[in-house]
Order: sequence, then structure tokens, then C-alpha cells
Amino acid sequence: MGLENYLHWVALGLVPGLGARLSGKLLQRFTTPERIFAASLTELESYRMPAAVAQAIHSQAALKDAEKELARIGEMGCRLIHWNEAEYPRLLREIYDPPVLLYVRGDAALLTRHSIAMVGTRKPTPYGNQMAERLARDLAERGLVIVSGLARGIDSVAHGGALATERGASVGILGCGVDVVYPKENKKLFAKMMERGAIVSEFPLGAYPAPQNFPIRNRIIAGMVLGVVVVEGAQYSGSLITARLGIEFGREVYGVPGNATQPSSFGPNHLIKQGAKLVTGWEDVIDELPTEIRAQLVPVETATTPEQRALLVEETLSPAEKTLYALLGTDEARHVDELVETSGLNSSEVLATLFELEMKGYIRQMPGKQFVKVLM
Repeated sequence: MGLENYLHWVALGLVPGLGARLSGKLLQRFTTPERIFAASLTELESYRMPAAVAQAIHSQAALKDAEKELARIGEMGCRLIHWNEAEYPRLLREIYDPPVLLYVRGDAALLTRHSIAMVGTRKPTPYGNQMAERLARDLAERGLVIVSGLARGIDSVAHGGALATERGASVGILGCGVDVVYPKENKKLFAKMMERGAIVSEFPLGAYPAPQNFPIRNRIIAGMVLGVVVVEGAQYSGSLITARLGIEFGREVYGVPGNATQPSSFGPNHLIKQGAKLVTGWEDVIDELPTEIRAQLVPVETATTPEQRALLVEETLSPAEKTLYALLGTDEARHVDELVETSGLNSSEVLATLFELEMKGYIRQMPGKQFVKVLM
């Protein structure tokens, strides 16, 4: 379909004060956006909408703005998908206020694949980072598309984990235009997502990431997926909003348990107490999916428990590496000076061994010469 066929669809999104819910109601009444813009002012005003919105539609000023928008869309190679097209996410179409039009950069085909959302705090602990990365990687490797919000913290880690495996794919849902990189530090991840994933928004090009946009964005994340995994989130976090929307939409909701003394653990721990599935590995997520969907996922031959994977790792280590690897944990980082004191190795041996472990991908260096074990 040529971009010119989306003129009236784009215009709906540019009418001030219209919004997704009212747009949807108008489309159910008039069946096409062309008929909405062709309606008389009397017809529009009789449909219980604010007078200013009815007048804005009737003036057809949005159509002129839409022509300019389509020109910019064509220049950047962006794809548009309205809710009557086969490429529109089926599950998203079923929620009570689906966006009538999606802007997509990257692989639009990913929107019709089975997907799982992974959300969490913008300030994760090392444990949260590692759990999000491992879960996203393992689930993506089995054929699930990882969906998140491309925010800093858990969102970015989940996208990165999904793309770290050769067959992995990820979709980022934005609270701004698809031409706006937010946050700025995600510029490289943003580019990588367009190469191997997709970036999606219902907001027009250039839309600023205003605070009120993110709860709106969260309903798309929860609506288009089979389930929502929460990896760390405080009591009033956006990740809990997404999880509650998932419950409302009838999606599976999962929580990665965390340290009860950490404020960031409140969200998932609270959800688990309320009945969310406790998750410590990819198996816990997939086990809750319908049988016919599980049958479509890619089987991967691998050690099935963390204990088995840890044994496989230890078999590859030298004596010094085993000593330091045993002293490190996944939840709290340890300083290099502490490792020198407790390992029985001198500082040169500790630094050289830590470097080798880091190169093998078994540990990770945190700011301030702190080290943590990578979850396998």
C-alpha cells in the first residue's frame, strides 16, 4: 500500500484532542477515516465529542499537516500499519483502546510474531541487570520476540540481551516519535534495533517524550504480548503500571524475585504475592504459554538448570580462576582489594585472573573496580 493511502489515517492522529479511544469509536461508527473527515459538523457534534475536536476534524486542517508528515515518513523509510491490516499485532487489536495507526522502523514482520514484554526499573541493581539480560537472551534464542520500552535500565538491558543471540529479535515501543532517540545514551542501541529489530510508536514524528506519553505507551507493550515479565521496580514504577495493564488485558504476568530489603524489589515481589508466576529462568516463562505456542518455539539443547551451567563453567577454569569465581556473587559487587585480601592471591595475580574471567564472559566489571559474576 502506497503512503498516500494512509493520508486520512495519519490525519486522525494529528487532530488535537482526538486520541486513540475516540478515534476508535469514530472508526467503528463511520468505518473509514475518509468518511470521518467527510462528515458534517452536525454529525460529528452529535457523536458526543468536545466541540473543539469536532470543529478541528471538520476544518480538515489535519489533512494538510498529514501531507507534510507523509513526506517526512517517506524520506526516512518509515512504515505505517493501521489496525485493519494483517501486519497489525493481533493481540493489540483486542484491547479496549488500541492505537489506530502504528509508525514502524525496522522489521515490521516482528509485530506478528509471538512476543514477551520485559520491563523494570531505570536504576537496576547488578542482579537485576544480569537477570534481565539472561532471561531476554534465553527467551529470544527460543524464538520469542522481546518487547520493551527502550528506556534506560532494565528496558535497555532486555533489548541488548535479546540481540546478543544470533536468532534474537526485539521490538522497542516509544513514548515519542520514532525519529526521536530517547534517552540520548541509547543512540547505538536505537540503531541496532532498526537493523535487527523494530521501533514502534503511535505518536507522530518529532513527538517529544512528554511524561504523560509513557503510561499511554505502556498499554501497547502490555497489549501486543503474550505476557509481561517484571525485573525490579519500585512501588510506584511504570513497570507496575504495565503489569497491571497486562492483568487487565488477560496476559500472563511474571515476577523475578528480588532482595526484600531493596526498594527496587517491591514491584516483582508484590506481584508474586498477588499470584504472578515466579521466574528464575526461561523455563518458568515458557511453561505458562499455551501448548500450541510452546510447540512453535525453537528447541535449544542446553544445560537446563543454573547448577548444571555453573558446573560446565567451572570445568573450564584454572585454579586461580576457580578461586576468584567462587568468591563472586551475582547480586552484590565486590571490590578488587577485598578479593586480594580473601583469595590468597597477590594483587597482580588477582588483576590478571579477573581480566581473563572478564574476557571469557564469566564476570563483569562495575564502576569503581567492583566485580560481579555473570548469570549463566
